[in-house]
Amino acid sequence: MSETNRQILLAEKPTGKLGPEHFKMISGAVPEPKDGEALLRVRYISLDAANRAWMHGATYRSAVEANSVMAGGGIAEVVTSKAPNLAPGDLVFADTGWQDFAALPGKHLTKMPKIEPMTYLLSVYGVAGLTAYFGLLEVGKPKAGETVVVSAAAGSVGSIVGQIAKIKGCHVVGVAGGADKCHWLTSELGFDAAVDYKDGALFKALRAAAPKGIDVYFDNVGGDILEACLPQMNNYGRIACCGAISQYDGAPAAHGPRGVPGLIVVKRLVMQGFIVMDFMKDRDRALADLQAWVASGRLKVQEDVIDGLENTPKALIGLLAGENRGKRMVKV
Repeated sequence: MSETNRQILLAEKPTGKLGPEHFKMISGAVPEPKDGEALLRVRYISLDAANRAWMHGATYRSAVEANSVMAGGGIAEVVTSKAPNLAPGDLVFADTGWQDFAALPGKHLTKMPKIEPMTYLLSVYGVAGLTAYFGLLEVGKPKAGETVVVSAAAGSVGSIVGQIAKIKGCHVVGVAGGADKCHWLTSELGFDAAVDYKDGALFKALRAAAPKGIDVYFDNVGGDILEACLPQMNNYGRIACCGAISQYDGAPAAHGPRGVPGLIVVKRLVMQGFIVMDFMKDRDRALADLQAWVASGRLKVQEDVIDGLENTPKALIGLLAGENRGKRMVKV
């Protein structure tokens, strides 16, 4: 091919806050697919807090090393294929990395339906929507009438968690940063209440927003917000541990959440971590529900699309600072 392949590398692993200086862009030849592989043209790159966690070390995937292509999932189109069951024009979800083109084994690609807008394949019908669906319903197990609290509630996962909890008949409280985000959650997405963790009175505000206590806490952040929720959990409450964004960027906290394990024991809480891949055998059921809720207007989709591969580092840094509402992604 006459085109070049732009790639964004992690130039060095950050020891403090992530900055533009930790990335660099290079250009090279478009890769040639080997037997069993497909050449992909990347269309949209998913940006997630987990991108930052991968820089610390191995998690549910291997660590991102210095001077390697920055890792990240994306929606891509098959250009040429030497893999069975994949043809030019097919759409796939894959760990493409931050680049224009990738040649990857067909067995590592998930074929996606052609829907409009294509961005929904990364947001509500992608990892964000499925994480929200399974984390809330299979781990949190909410019942109608219960109180559900979700942190990072204006983000890609949290904004969907809260809406699903409302669909299931729960009293829903979102925790987010800033008055504008909190107003958006209640006025646009239908949350019953929203708490601004930046206003300095988190525990008191949570108590007012959830006067009957918390039955399900969907935790995206860990840290101080988890600590504030623990004493307010009801007996036999459930905590779905999805992420710990408060600990990903910058210096680690001086201490972990207090009340562990004491409050977990006394209140007989179930606190469970999960990865969305654990539930993929039920993906079709989840997608059918999500599509029905979107079609009926009960589930609103909020996306934050940044244009240009070169803007991917800045877009991730902004996400870690809480700039986005809903799912943030980059159009390549």
